[in-house]
Amino acid sequence: MKDSVQQLYNGLLTCKKAVFFGGAGVSTESGIPDFRSESGIYRTVQEYGVPPEEILSHTFFVKHPDIFYQYYRNYMLHPSAVPNAAHRGLAFLERQGVLTAVITQNIDGLHQRAGSRKVLELHGSIHRNYCMDCHQSFGLDIILRGDPLPRCTRCGGLIKPDVVLYEEALDETVLSQSISQIQEADLMIVGGTSLNVYPAAGLLRYFHGDVGLVLINRDETPLDGRADLVIHHKIGEVFQRLLDFYPSSQSTTSE
Repeated sequence: MKDSVQQLYNGLLTCKKAVFFGGAGVSTESGIPDFRSESGIYRTVQEYGVPPEEILSHTFFVKHPDIFYQYYRNYMLHPSAVPNAAHRGLAFLERQGVLTAVITQNIDGLHQRAGSRKVLELHGSIHRNYCMDCHQSFGLDIILRGDPLPRCTRCGGLIKPDVVLYEEALDETVLSQSISQIQEADLMIVGGTSLNVYPAAGLLRYFHGDVGLVLINRDETPLDGRADLVIHHKIGEVFQRLLDFYPSSQSTTSE
């Protein structure tokens, strides 16, 4: 892996504008399981009788909000999780002026907790919630409070997490900003994603940078053949090695 990380470091030195596109694998090293994994799907079917994709759909939320919230609290919320080396490394690269944006499919907010400022959340965030009737905004606390159905403190309406459920469209503003960032980048780093979840995975077609496309994922992806550099390792380990090339990073990323 050392030679591959050296190549990644060289690309970061060469590029003018890098962007990062990440998925569930970025957060699994923080203890947040991927609900799409074989074990996650099996566990959900055993417990609820349906796969997670059905529970996390707009139709299911409307018809069975009580079951939705039971699953959502049990498996989608991990308030004690902390950023790992990948989150911290990306925040460091942004502070260095190398990375211009993090585009993420994750909803956990760990990139912001690590210090990243330009984070484009394609699938929303567990930290934003709103009343479906009066549109009052709420943080995560009202969901964690444990009421079977979280209700608006102003009007009593049902509260919905500001996350993109199956059958719902991505936010057009976030999508447009993500495409612009990718089009303007000359280096794109893709990590912790199988690139099988659309339409998010389709964003890579907008990248035409001349420094290169880097894919970091433990397993193979459908776009490995297109990449200029492929690193099949855990992304946290890769970024920990990468940060070794930056002596100034040690005091700010080891906490």
